[in-house]
Amino acid sequence: MEKEPSVTQPAPKKGIIEIFLAGCKKGLYIGLEQILPAMVLGYVVVQFLQLTGITDVLSVVFGPVMGIFGLPGASIVVLISAFFAKAAGASTAANLYATGVITAAQATILLMPCMLMGTLVGHFARIVLVANVNPAHRALLLCIPIITSVVAMLLMRILLSVTGLM
Repeated sequence: MEKEPSVTQPAPKKGIIEIFLAGCKKGLYIGLEQILPAMVLGYVVVQFLQLTGITDVLSVVFGPVMGIFGLPGASIVVLISAFFAKAAGASTAANLYATGVITAAQATILLMPCMLMGTLVGHFARIVLVANVNPAHRALLLCIPIITSVVAMLLMRILLSVTGLM
């Protein structure tokens, strides 16, 4: 007696509501498990720097460097918080803008490093270290986002100057 080949039934198609809810669930997971901890760490670091007065010291030390980009020394905290999370860097820049420390044009310049090197610490750990990249190349991989951020901030300053917005 021969066995009939089994016929597999195609999986039922999901409706638009099921697809939407699955996407919502996935987005919530990404936000709570991956983005939120990095943002909180960035906020904690910035608050620590401000409460201890280290921000004032960093502002003086990095003032000349930040001046190259047309930024006040206090904007160094944006770069520090951006290391931990893009959103932390962006919100720090928004806070500096809201308190009058930086202008809208300066906030625009600071958007560049937030996007290009934002979450550098987390990405480096999750990608470079987990993938076991050759240790000889790790420093370069860490420096590339910083270098591109420097170039982008300079280009943005030039663009804003040429257009008369700075």
